[in-house]
Amino acid sequence: MLVTGLEARGSVVVEAPESPYGFEPLEMYSFPKKDFPITRYGAKPGNVKATTAAFAKAMAACNKAGGGRVVVPAGEWLTGPIHFKSQCNLFLSEGAKVVFEDDPSLYYPAVQTSWEGAECMNLSPLLYAFECENIAVSGPGCLAPKMDFWRTWFKRPDSHIQATRQLYAMCSTQVPVEDRHMEREGVQMRPHLIHFNRCRNIQLDGFKIRESPFWTIHTYMCQDVWVHGLDVYAHGHNNDGIDLEMTQHALVEDCIFDQGDDAVVLKAGRNQDGWAAAMPTQDIVVRNCKVIQGHCLLGIGSEMSGGVRRVYMHDCHSSDRVYRLFYLKTNHRRGGFIEDITVEKVSATKMLRVLEIDTDVLYQWRDIVPTFETSITRIRNISIRQAEAEQADAVYELRGDERDPIDGVNIEAVHVKYLTKFHNNVEFVKNLNVKDITIDHIGEGEGVTGISGFAPGR
Repeated sequence: MLVTGLEARGSVVVEAPESPYGFEPLEMYSFPKKDFPITRYGAKPGNVKATTAAFAKAMAACNKAGGGRVVVPAGEWLTGPIHFKSQCNLFLSEGAKVVFEDDPSLYYPAVQTSWEGAECMNLSPLLYAFECENIAVSGPGCLAPKMDFWRTWFKRPDSHIQATRQLYAMCSTQVPVEDRHMEREGVQMRPHLIHFNRCRNIQLDGFKIRESPFWTIHTYMCQDVWVHGLDVYAHGHNNDGIDLEMTQHALVEDCIFDQGDDAVVLKAGRNQDGWAAAMPTQDIVVRNCKVIQGHCLLGIGSEMSGGVRRVYMHDCHSSDRVYRLFYLKTNHRRGGFIEDITVEKVSATKMLRVLEIDTDVLYQWRDIVPTFETSITRIRNISIRQAEAEQADAVYELRGDERDPIDGVNIEAVHVKYLTKFHNNVEFVKNLNVKDITIDHIGEGEGVTGISGFAPGR
């Protein structure tokens, strides 16, 4: 790996030659050495209106000048949403804390975003970029949204369920995105913390995150992404660590994730939206990351209709519990494909499964919304090697679909100290290769619970 740094002269180049699928070096944008402190544009501690306006003015000035850093000085800065412009690096200084106010009225007008794989118009994400290039968030500071109000939206009321049903139908019948309004009163679709939509050349480097209303970091239809050295903690509802969705050519490395949901997640759109975009998530490397807690170390799906391929995760470990170490999930509505995925040199303490593939994951939507169109997911060439578990309910569970069975699964060099329920369950799988599975003890163990919801803060 060669990393020349965000502030280096010339191009920033990041390499991952170890990927078995090939990985072209990431050549990242080098920002001009020009600073645009938000205090120059009227930011005032404790003044939401002034600071929100200052971020917008600083971004505009930075962009107009040809690029540079929008600098957040040390101190606590209460703000509404921050919208990016191209060639802007949001730099969080040592001791800087950006606190996003949790008043929904600040996050209007609606912007183009997505909800669980379906595009829509919704409240603005807290940190938002649309069709930008050469953007970054960097520095040792912290993003820390207020959460008191957003927590009241964690429980999904009937009005929310009805709205998601409407959104699903609009997605399935190709209603234009600009007509899918989810910011209406009572819908309660929480905004992302970071949502970059249709952007190119993104750098996320070195900062901290403390809590999030919804998905924490979400790249949607983006290209050329480098995520390095983040410290992410978010234990609310749907608090994935990072979701790379219909994103191509990305490297995630040296990060800490402590999540109330999945840690590292790859997605590719829901049903007709994913098929129409036809932008698979591909050429992804995840390395040297630490997960404190999370539902899974690496999750793929269930929104993956555009397809996921050429993914390599290695040397990633959980110091606590996960439900699954490596989890692929889809259903008969998703279509698409998952192929050429390798995970190796990974570990966790307690878990339900080391590897699980499930082709019938519909969650609450099984009975809430109908199947508009059946399309089976193609799953090919999935590998996990050199995996360690202190305790697991099962080594692997592979549930394929009879209409298009899983083809090609390699499970090699897996060590489980305590196996508490069963060794494996396999349905509709061809070309399964299992080698060197070692189990020290078989018997009862402690339950794997307590990952969802708010954990003690860090």
